[in-house]
Amino acid sequence: MGSNPVTWLGTPPFPKAAHAALGDSQLRANLRKATGTIRAKRAEAVAELSDWERLRRAGEAIKDDVLSRLDTYLERLERAVTERGGVVHWARDAAEANDTVLRLTREAGADEVVKVKSMATQEIGLNEALAAGGVHAIETDLAELIVQLGHDRPSHILVPAIHRNRAEIRDIFRRQMPSAPPWLSDKPVALTEAARRHLRRKFLSAKVAISGANFAVADTGSIVVVESEGNGRMCLTLPRTLITVMGLEKIVPTWRDLEVFLQLLPRSSTAERMNPYTSVWTGVTPGDGPQRFHLVLLDNGRTNALADPVGRQALRCIRCSACLNVCPVYERTGGQAYGSVYPGPIGAILAPQLVGDMHDAQAASLPYASSLCGACYEVCPVRINIPEVLVHLRAQATAAKGSRGPEALGMAAAGWVFADPKRYEAAQRAGSLARFLARDGWITRLPFPGSRWTASRDVPAPPAESFRMWWRRTRG
Repeated sequence: MGSNPVTWLGTPPFPKAAHAALGDSQLRANLRKATGTIRAKRAEAVAELSDWERLRRAGEAIKDDVLSRLDTYLERLERAVTERGGVVHWARDAAEANDTVLRLTREAGADEVVKVKSMATQEIGLNEALAAGGVHAIETDLAELIVQLGHDRPSHILVPAIHRNRAEIRDIFRRQMPSAPPWLSDKPVALTEAARRHLRRKFLSAKVAISGANFAVADTGSIVVVESEGNGRMCLTLPRTLITVMGLEKIVPTWRDLEVFLQLLPRSSTAERMNPYTSVWTGVTPGDGPQRFHLVLLDNGRTNALADPVGRQALRCIRCSACLNVCPVYERTGGQAYGSVYPGPIGAILAPQLVGDMHDAQAASLPYASSLCGACYEVCPVRINIPEVLVHLRAQATAAKGSRGPEALGMAAAGWVFADPKRYEAAQRAGSLARFLARDGWITRLPFPGSRWTASRDVPAPPAESFRMWWRRTRG
């Protein structure tokens, strides 16, 4: 993990990683088909509600209230969980959270755990930490299972294997799933049945389950997980010990507040009126379900984000992934190019704040992974103004480079050229010579320092004659 609280996936800063992704035609075809389908279905589901905009504003207001009084709500949640037989653990960073989960798993006598899909556990690299401690974590969400068996990396918040097609999934199952027959087809029914048979034995034998949380109700200490497959329900009811890792910001004050998000989330994420499985548990119920419940409250950079008046709105996020599905950058590069477990527009503003260091090349590159078209803001169910935060973080990234970095020196040189008409025209004439490097109207490679640009972008060839030169020639 190093010093960064967010798990980076070994990807170079965004421009280079995006350039590599753009060269993968199969990846782009998979993404285009999947995101297009989700966008269309979501639009239909949202159009059914005449008060959708009022719901968005209500979600925004509830989240802002929570963030403004987070300490009060966290103490209320801890008290309610404890009164109902649960145990609350506080984790300042990834290392503390991982150590806590590993210790609790060992105390339960388990060397294998089943997991409900969880962004928080991916954020802290929990699977890797458990493996280092001799515990094998089994992902039970179908998409997460595909990623795990394929020794791959997630590329989407809601659909981690969105970059895979059915044929690729079939091949992964044939290679990595012992119970999968060699004649397994790529039909969805067959793939689902293979995964079901593989996981059933794990559900029945697991002593410990690990989950994330979509929401936590402060008044009652209730934890809420929504999902579409039923695997989460199996994890949350069969094992004797349940460990939940939850970001500090996932709180809602009351059940009435929860009602708002149970309308916003399914329509924005899976384009459904409600989630097929909404699981709620409150502490421990003797004789029913897990008999030991542990809640790990994760900070891991969240209080740093909370201190930023502009950037804190990223903590409203309910992980619906709507912003990914409308983003033209994400559709062409996929989530792995972002190098963070949080991809897309929300990842571009959340991951850098959790890292909290704009001197980190990967973190500093993410706010630039956007065209600032604003589509993400329009679909966000809790009205996070992502473009505003992107510009805000870009300013921080620029300030972190200092006044003597290449970019600052380049801007100073440009300012000197633009300050004098003669210098400006001389630069135009010199720049027009670059057209001789073009092929089919585009320049794909420039000598240093221009190579820093063309390493990840193509440049349109400049015209032989500038507008000034044309005006002088034609109008005298």
